[in-house]
Amino acid sequence: MKPLALKGRTLTIAVVLLPLLLLFVYVAVRSGPLAPIAVTTTTVAARALTPELFGVGTVESRYTHKVGPTVAGRVRQLLVDVGDRVTAGQVMGEMDPVDLDDRVRAQEAAVNRSVALQREAEVRHAFAQAEASRYEELLAARSTSAENLAQRMQSLEVATAALSVVREDVARAAADRDMLRAQRNNLRLVSPVDGVVTAREVDPGTTVVSGQTVVEVVDPASLWVHVRFDQGATEGLRAGLPAQVVLRSRSRQTLAGSVLRVELQADAVTEEMLAKVVFAARPDPLPSIGELAEVTVSLAALPSVPVVPNAAVQRVDGETGVWRLVDGELVFTPVRLGVADLDGQVQVLSGLDVGDRIVVYSAKSLRSGSRLDIVERIPGVSP
Repeated sequence: MKPLALKGRTLTIAVVLLPLLLLFVYVAVRSGPLAPIAVTTTTVAARALTPELFGVGTVESRYTHKVGPTVAGRVRQLLVDVGDRVTAGQVMGEMDPVDLDDRVRAQEAAVNRSVALQREAEVRHAFAQAEASRYEELLAARSTSAENLAQRMQSLEVATAALSVVREDVARAAADRDMLRAQRNNLRLVSPVDGVVTAREVDPGTTVVSGQTVVEVVDPASLWVHVRFDQGATEGLRAGLPAQVVLRSRSRQTLAGSVLRVELQADAVTEEMLAKVVFAARPDPLPSIGELAEVTVSLAALPSVPVVPNAAVQRVDGETGVWRLVDGELVFTPVRLGVADLDGQVQVLSGLDVGDRIVVYSAKSLRSGSRLDIVERIPGVSP
């Protein structure tokens, strides 16, 4: 009885353990270390890439006009504020003239007085000239003496010299008056262009020195984006290429533009190339000066060659390549890559042919001989 009981107990244990063992083997094969690795694949195709260059920049103004007085003084009034649109020649403010108006009026009176003296001198000169001419005729008719004619000629010379001096006085007084008028006009802060006021540095009553900025005006048509690009990706960057600008404050709006110029001087510290990008149309409303902007420049189209997704490129044992499916077997194939675009596609200059099947995403790291489970999408890995 005892051997039979032992045998029955062993059979019972075997019946219980056998399903567990089979379940363990199934789990190990399907989801354990022996399970096939889920991958997504694609077929290599030939495409003509249009590479794009991405950079970040700031909105700047090509022309910034800083308006201020030419002499030291106190700001009397300001007629504009930040954000106001102004036209060329518009008076935006005025400096306190102090006693300049009184000096202008006094100088105008001096000019009038000099003009009156000039008229008097002109009358005397005309009389002296007429007398000299009359005595010349009398001398010719032997009706007067040469001494009388000499006296009249001397009087004419004196009148001529006096008239010359008075005329110089009139010119000097008029020049001084015009100078004072110019100084008075310079006290008016006038906009040099049609533009927008971007800064008002002082308020009325503030004393400023000569050349100090009171109001800053920019021309909206001169707005551009000062952009920085990675030097390693700027091959082909040149003036005239189309660009797309996305302002930080308008992330859902794309503004058309173009590259105006590429700067000759690059940034050696950050290893960036500098460029200026202008808007195709004036943004409305105008962006703030200094606002950040993302710029994408479309470079010239390239010849049609095999391309693969960037995600498919791996580095194994120091070599760059892709995992290729050959007769159902996984083979690592080294490749030589070319230019990539912002859509994640990269040129393959050698190593692959059109129609080759390659792995794009994998749930785990791959190696030669790995068992694969080709799926449409890997949750959390592929887009």
